[in-house]
Amino acid sequence: MRLVRYGRIVRGAALLHNCIPLYIKISIMNTVAAAAPFDWTLMRSFLAVLERGSLLGAARSLGSSQPTLGRHVAELERQLGVVLFERTGRGLVPTRMALSIAEHARAMAGSAEAIGRTLTGQARQLAGAVRITASQTVAVHMLPPLLAKLREQEPAIAIEVVASNAISNLLRREADIAIRMVRPDQASLIARRIGQVEIGAYAQQEYLRRRGVPRTPADLLRYDLIGFDHDNLIIRSFLAMGQPIERDAFAVRSDDHLVTWQALRAGLGIGFAARWLADREPGVQRILPDLAIPALSVWLTVHREIRSSARIRAVYDFLARAIPVALA
Repeated sequence: MRLVRYGRIVRGAALLHNCIPLYIKISIMNTVAAAAPFDWTLMRSFLAVLERGSLLGAARSLGSSQPTLGRHVAELERQLGVVLFERTGRGLVPTRMALSIAEHARAMAGSAEAIGRTLTGQARQLAGAVRITASQTVAVHMLPPLLAKLREQEPAIAIEVVASNAISNLLRREADIAIRMVRPDQASLIARRIGQVEIGAYAQQEYLRRRGVPRTPADLLRYDLIGFDHDNLIIRSFLAMGQPIERDAFAVRSDDHLVTWQALRAGLGIGFAARWLADREPGVQRILPDLAIPALSVWLTVHREIRSSARIRAVYDFLARAIPVALA
């Protein structure tokens, strides 16, 4: 008799349990144990299925596959411990629990889209600072008039200029764009050859009036030469011309290009300068125009971030157009 009554009690309890709505069951479960964490990225698939009404439609809207969407929904149901969709012959019907979390899921999706719009907007807007590093001569004598034109076109872009020859400025992300006379070989940098700098021998006209004009490369050794202190670029150029010289041949020495240029302008001797600069300088005369001095390639170098920054790209493209004209 007791067994019969106990069996009836058990069957009654089971019947009562089956009659309890699903959301009440979940509430009871949540009072016993805290809700398990879930992968919120699965909510994107959940919303697609909810809005399309089928795995196939959801897969098409997301550019995914039907099995993938099915796995996402099943995994979300497992993590939440609830049934989100009833499978019927006409597709997937959302349960009451699915409908109750739908608004929260849409809010999550909206927040994610807002973050994306913010990041995209920051990358696309032509406002902010762009840091350019270049040699001293280029930074002082070439860039200012070019940057004046750039600022007319893009007044919201602030320009920062670093006068330096160190490529490490770009590698350490201390600059966005570098104008260099050597091509970097680092894989993280993108380099584009935009022209070349022709080098010539020059002297102040008053100096040449006093000392006379050299007629052959060998004559240069009888004049006051202006050269670098530790940099052997000029020494190598002389060697390439068949005129080996030593550091002591330079009457004025400095590794600062601005110093050697001003020394040339002041009439301290014969120096070597970029033609784009010296040919336009009043009172300075080119000598030995047939002197075979190797030209220097000009490389516009940028970090790969250029692909995601519109303002860096705008400055990069402007320099790529403007510098070749300035070199002509």
